[in-house]
Amino acid sequence: MSGAIRKDRSSGVGQGEGVMRIAVTGIGAVTPLGIGREELWSRLLAGKHSFAPVESFDTSAFRVHLGAEVRGFSPAPYVRTLDPARLGRTSQLAIAAARLALADAGLDDWHEGRQWGVTGDRAGLALGTTSGESREIERFDDRYLAGELDAVGSEFMGRYPCHMIAAHVARELGLAGVNTMIPAACAAGNYAVAHAVDVLRAGRADLMLAGGADAFSRTTFAGFARLGAIAPERCQPFDRGRKGMIPGEGAAVLVLEPVAAAHRRGARIYAEVAGYGMSCDAHHMTGAHPEGAGAARAMSRALADAGMAPEEVSYISAHGTGTLLNDRLEGIAVRRVFGAGTRVPISSIKSMLGHTMGAASAIEAAVCALAVANDEIPPTMGLEDPEGDLDYVPNAARRHRVEVAMNNAYAFGGSNASTVFKKCDAA
Repeated sequence: MSGAIRKDRSSGVGQGEGVMRIAVTGIGAVTPLGIGREELWSRLLAGKHSFAPVESFDTSAFRVHLGAEVRGFSPAPYVRTLDPARLGRTSQLAIAAARLALADAGLDDWHEGRQWGVTGDRAGLALGTTSGESREIERFDDRYLAGELDAVGSEFMGRYPCHMIAAHVARELGLAGVNTMIPAACAAGNYAVAHAVDVLRAGRADLMLAGGADAFSRTTFAGFARLGAIAPERCQPFDRGRKGMIPGEGAAVLVLEPVAAAHRRGARIYAEVAGYGMSCDAHHMTGAHPEGAGAARAMSRALADAGMAPEEVSYISAHGTGTLLNDRLEGIAVRRVFGAGTRVPISSIKSMLGHTMGAASAIEAAVCALAVANDEIPPTMGLEDPEGDLDYVPNAARRHRVEVAMNNAYAFGGSNASTVFKKCDAA
């Protein structure tokens, strides 16, 4: 099939001659480890973690008390058009990440000067989330229980619905093109990247921002605590002694544009989005398929979409939550796709960042692009007694030639999404 255009119906994107190539030219991140690409990347490589007692609400009713919050964040430097006080925290985080991404791409004033030939109606946005503006519904509930429902105010409907997050980013930055919010939980960032790629290849936009955002949530914390899924001290993905995940918050946004356009304006290209794959376990509300079938299908479809064989992958960014079931089943799925004896490096940055919910796979997509650009792999921290024989990059970053990186994300309901990034050669 060499030289032919191939359409993979399972993933929706074709690869081959005549198919538009998509570049990652900007990265913006607001995370528990730091704000901006540089802070995130340097602290990941240093093996730092962001776990501390939760400050945003009282956890005394729970047996676990750690979270990964973005401490000291102020929306003021980033929210310049809208009134920050009228926005929920998730919208604030998303706007900050988007503005940082545009600045990183050299496009921070694009919507004013349009110096690169991109107008507002040809610039779009795809964002993912798990809980949307969860703090707004929590405030609503508090008012209701206190018998003060009349005090909620009409502004609630302008803050709470999750589609308003993408709408707020668009209004702040003048993105008048395609605008999509995808509430696909932990896989939402990968879904957003995939959708943005489709939009660009279909010619419906010249520039897309893609990513995910979620604020730290009392509701989410309570739910995972009741499930016994929160670790009491640290997150140890793929370790036999792992005791769960650490909930977190954050946002990450990638600037995506055609490779040819990026070269024309002299943009720095971190990586090329080579393909994506999606699947559903169709199995259980919270539990993954016991044989990793859905996760394996997503990886296989992503590789097929990219026109690559498993042995071409240099690094896998694992979903790697640190829960007993997820890590075991992800290992099974990786072996199904890459072979029982595979030595492809695989690591989980959730061991340092915690689980940032709808931002997770967006941050991990950014990390894959950075791994490709810098030929470095962040470690899996807290790994003392590895489960299985995979190369989990234990406890220290690694210099490694990264030609191709795969990003895995698996959400409740069995929604699976894998994206593939590769080094970008000449246009």
